[in-house]
Amino acid sequence: MKYDILQIAGAIVMVVFAQGAIRLLFDHADTGFLGWPGGGFTLTLAVHLVLFAIGVLLTGWSHTRAKALGRRG
Repeated sequence: MKYDILQIAGAIVMVVFAQGAIRLLFDHADTGFLGWPGGGFTLTLAVHLVLFAIGVLLTGWSHTRAKALGRRG
């Protein structure tokens, strides 16, 4: 059950920050969730991409762990 929750959380993080990165590429001023720390376009885009990668890794890792336990086909 915990790997299912982690997989869902990873997918949510992945989707939210992928959408944020795409939005930021089209409108450099629209920083979304990461507007409060400042740092400009480059830093904000880099943070979006790092958080997207963390979501991908978390989703993949939790899926692999659930599969090893026999919960996935």
